[in-house]
Amino acid sequence: MSKAIVGLGNPGAEYERTRHNAGWILLDHLAARGGFPPWRRGIDSVTSSGTLAGVPVRLVKPTSYMNLSGRAVLPLRSPSFDPASDLLVLVDEVALPLGRFRLRGAGSAGGHNGLRSIESALGRQDYARLRIGIGPKPPEYDDLADFVLGRLTKAERAELDARLDTMCDAIECWLVDGIETAMNRFNRN
Repeated sequence: MSKAIVGLGNPGAEYERTRHNAGWILLDHLAARGGFPPWRRGIDSVTSSGTLAGVPVRLVKPTSYMNLSGRAVLPLRSPSFDPASDLLVLVDEVALPLGRFRLRGAGSAGGHNGLRSIESALGRQDYARLRIGIGPKPPEYDDLADFVLGRLTKAERAELDARLDTMCDAIECWLVDGIETAMNRFNRN
């Protein structure tokens, strides 16, 4: 079985450049960098399969909205697929400064509804995730949802774009060397 990288986001033009779609932004960059074929419609997702760093990989974008992201992970389940070693989820993180990122090998959803849905679908929390910083929330935003669903400014997008290649390097390290090595190498940034 190939590895799976799932980028969280919301479908539709109104969400395309929002902070909450940082997982899709990174996944699109990874697909372009790796020369993946065009996205194909799957069950509650669009997918593309190819090879990164010599490893077969399936890229998955849930299309069932963030709160139902687990639906896109269900088709990945099989006896040969172990989420602890074969799954990486790319997700926005308001607690990290914009452009920073952290890899984790397991953990709770931490209030993120997309991760909560994936945990529910898998029945477990031991899968890798790359948390993409979109924070901090400025004081002028009373509601966290308004902030995360807001569009990235040009300056924010430029700052995020400047880190995408490093995040892709971290993903390739996870593919080849595993989560512990990737965490040790990239979580110092």
